[in-house]
Amino acid sequence: MSFDFIFMLTRNDRTVPDAMAHAETALALGLRHIGFKDVGLPERELALLNARLRAGGATTYLEVVSLDAETELRSASVAAAIGVDHLLGGTRAELVAPVLASAGIRYSPFPGRITGHPSVLEGGVEEIAASAARLAERDDVHGLDLLAYRHAGDVPALMRAVCRATPKPVIMAGSIADPGRIEAAAASGAAGFTIGTAALDGAFPGAGAGLTDQLSAISAATRRAAGAGAGAGGAGARPG
Repeated sequence: MSFDFIFMLTRNDRTVPDAMAHAETALALGLRHIGFKDVGLPERELALLNARLRAGGATTYLEVVSLDAETELRSASVAAAIGVDHLLGGTRAELVAPVLASAGIRYSPFPGRITGHPSVLEGGVEEIAASAARLAERDDVHGLDLLAYRHAGDVPALMRAVCRATPKPVIMAGSIADPGRIEAAAASGAAGFTIGTAALDGAFPGAGAGLTDQLSAISAATRRAAGAGAGAGGAGARPG
């Protein structure tokens, strides 16, 4: 099973103004899982960005950070209009899933209680795992997007519990900024993880601050973690 690094063209839960330039860097390095948020750029620019990524052979992800029903539904409509492959996040599957299903878009919502911006995951491990299991029972939910390191509790235990709660792929999102967290995600059985801010800010350890060095280091850490995870029982199904 694969364990994928999804490069997010985002900083602090917003798509960055120079996302297109960063997308070209990522594509040139061979990255093929690339995403962005539903805030930070106007819809027209998000559409152009998505089109370029898909033309470059990437699976594209739009992650929702909306907190109210109206804006979350609008974000789903944007995802359908610009033609992303996969919508991540959001908490209202009953509203969003039908919109995405009609557009042929895969859907991985957030389990648990999400508050604030940047988003924070609240609740106990058992509560979040139960939320994950309920969401994953829906045929129009294809996986889950877990804000693991935005949770104040035992994060490795949380990741393992959510991955055990469903056979559907779980993507770990938010505040993953070092090889140890990537390894923990792989060991939990995750299908992949997202990194945006850390790479764009040159914060991933053991690499130069430039984006090419950062993405190369994260990709290498992903391969190491995937190998270790497979030896320990494997990661989940491919997110894309």
